[in-house]
Formats: sequence, structure tokens, C-alpha cells
Amino acid sequence: MVKDIKKILVRDLGKLSREISLFEAEENLWKTTGAVTNSAGNLAIHLIGNLNYYVGTKIGDTEYKRDRPAEFSQKNVPRDRILRDIEETQQLVSTVLNNISDEELNEEFPEALFGHPMTLGFFLNHLSGHLMYHLGQINYLRRVLEG
Repeated sequence: MVKDIKKILVRDLGKLSREISLFEAEENLWKTTGAVTNSAGNLAIHLIGNLNYYVGTKIGDTEYKRDRPAEFSQKNVPRDRILRDIEETQQLVSTVLNNISDEELNEEFPEALFGHPMTLGFFLNHLSGHLMYHLGQINYLRRVLEG
């Protein structure tokens, strides 16, 4: 099961990289439209921070320090830097999950989120859904902003 979760997370980080690359105008990474409040660039930075913190720090015991407010306030980060950070996040996710066994998926996740304890397997599935949710938002923004 861990291999499947890893495959999905790595795959969808690849899709995130592709979506960011598909923006024809780099400045559109930082635009929103209508009632949409988060730009594609900020959503990408948020996903990078989210996975580096939860998979890296909480599961893999890395030293990553998360600044969640900055994930939404940074502007005009170069596309190349975002793409490099996505690639590094793919490598991190792959490395950390390679060291997790299927049996460990039934262990309690080290942080009680959402008001209740949960297993590592539950939380990894949540992270996958979170990534897909924001990936869809980025795809929508790209198509609306660039036609």
C-alpha cells in the first residue's frame, strides 16, 4: 500500500510541475480571477510546504521549517525555482516513503489534526487528496486565465 501511495503522490507532483510549466505567461502564476483568492503560484508553494512539512518533518524527521502564511503571501517567485522545489519534493516523498512499511500505515500519525488521532495511512491518503484538490484549482486557473 505504501508503494501505491508513493506512486500517486510522486505522479501528482509531476502533474503539478506540468501545470506550472504550461502557464504561457509566467506572471499569470500570480493572478486570480472572480472569487478565487489563491494564485496558482501560491497554491504550488503551499503544496510544496505542506508535503515537506508533513512527509519530511513529521514522518521523515527532516529539519524543514514551515512558514504557512508565507506560502500564501509570497509573490513573483520565479517559475524555475518553483519547478526545482517541486522536483525536490518528489524526491523527498519518494525517499521517505521508501522507508515506511505497510505495517507502519496502521500506526498513529505523530500529530493529532482535525480534532482526532489518525493513522499514518489515513493521513497519507488525506495528503494525496489535498494535493489533487489544489492541482485541480491550478488547472482551472490556468485555463481561465489563459484560455
